[in-house]
Amino acid sequence: MRMMFVGAHPDDGEISAGGLAAQVIERGGEALFVSISNGNAGHHEMAREALAKRRKEEARRSAATIGAEYVVLDHDDGRIQPTLDIREEVLRLIRRFHPDLLVAPRTVDYHADHRAAGQVAVDVSYLLTVPLVCPDVPAMERMPVIVHGWDRFRRPTPFQADIALSVDEQFAQKIGMMACHESQFFEWIPFNCGYLHEVPEDASERREWLSKKFAERFRRIAESCREGLIARYGPEQGAKVRYAEAFELSEYGRQPDEKLLELLFPG
Repeated sequence: MRMMFVGAHPDDGEISAGGLAAQVIERGGEALFVSISNGNAGHHEMAREALAKRRKEEARRSAATIGAEYVVLDHDDGRIQPTLDIREEVLRLIRRFHPDLLVAPRTVDYHADHRAAGQVAVDVSYLLTVPLVCPDVPAMERMPVIVHGWDRFRRPTPFQADIALSVDEQFAQKIGMMACHESQFFEWIPFNCGYLHEVPEDASERREWLSKKFAERFRRIAESCREGLIARYGPEQGAKVRYAEAFELSEYGRQPDEKLLELLFPG
């Protein structure tokens, strides 16, 4: 099984689908993260060029912790638009990797870059199978299944959890991936959100702090998807799931039956 995440920034994929990626690789599959931007605006002190270089290395180290790959494209952070050039660049990457499952943000999000990345993902979906579009890369015979990662936004359409996945066993790996993005989770995001003073100096303490800081987010997903978790894992195990990732099926990709869903998201 081959899973691909297309997002706006280095670190988006880890938050949305790091646990799923770890599970895919544990089962002998492959995972590829793609960031459309180089992340060169996400800091309060660093210059753009140095930050882009740093974030690319952080992404590489993050993927390496689970045996995945990371591709960081060279578009400016904060300026992504679903242009034809970016659409075709991403289309070629998808065709070359040939994923069974494509994960992307929804087009409902607080960040314009996230919305643009989600739009690119759905814009390329049908074109993946059209040979005369980007004919330099062979067209796929069929579209991948496309899903969108969880978000909290309700207007114009709230997120629908079609698949809920326990990541209890992968939670430490997920946090480990996130911790590789030091410029974000220990510097920029705390500064931007007003809690930089909370971040520990010691590396091991930082990881524990990050785990506690983000645990509530993934517990919230588990609680909001409890019925789906029980349906997937059974009443006893489903009720005990602490941390979850959730995904909404896109109408634009391949439409999976129950058998295919079990292959892509085994319980």
